[in-house]
Amino acid sequence: MPREAMNNFATAFLQYYASLSPPQALPDGIQALHPFTDPIIEKIVRQFYHRYYADQEKRIALLGINPGRFGGGTTGIPFTDPVRLKQVCGIDHHLPMKAELSAQFMYELVERYGGADEFYRHFFVHSLYPFALVRDGKNVNYYDDKSLLDAVYPEIIAHIQALLHLPICRRVVVCIGEGKNFTLFHKLNQTHHWWQTIIPVAHPRFIMQYRHKQKELYLQQYVQILEEAKRSCRHS
Repeated sequence: MPREAMNNFATAFLQYYASLSPPQALPDGIQALHPFTDPIIEKIVRQFYHRYYADQEKRIALLGINPGRFGGGTTGIPFTDPVRLKQVCGIDHHLPMKAELSAQFMYELVERYGGADEFYRHFFVHSLYPFALVRDGKNVNYYDDKSLLDAVYPEIIAHIQALLHLPICRRVVVCIGEGKNFTLFHKLNQTHHWWQTIIPVAHPRFIMQYRHKQKELYLQQYVQILEEAKRSCRHS
């Protein structure tokens, strides 16, 4: 990613995102989805990033596992399903209005934070692995299978290094997923020294599926962590 592209966050990210090609050969019948190759999705993705990232401001990264098939695997925008894309982000489309649990939680957080404009002014949401992974029509996490992890490991490193060409705060990063995602991210960061601090948070899918009664507490925790991250990066 050329350094001169950094003068605009959206332009730099979209240039990188357009250059990605999903791997063709993954183990055990697993497929990688990259909806950006569809011209309709490409238009939606460009609208989104030009709307919220057409500036030079430094963002704090929130990095999940890999996109889900009904969120980023459909819209091309991590943790954003067609419902939230239209109703919260105001981007019109004709995609099936299929909701995703992770997107539901994430956009409750966005609303809690003051809306999409305010949230995306400060934060950049993505994942350690850029492609949705599916097998037999179901979501797969990059760490679910050792042979899969071995296959995508170099791409995870390359993806994170590419994201760091963007105006990203290097003092702190939020890891979405407290278990295996954080374990791998922490290990990689110890080797590559990308960020000073990684703060893990519970994954929205886990919260919505297994801790729904405590959702309000998790939302408060997220907001508190994001505010602390903002204060930290303000002094970086």
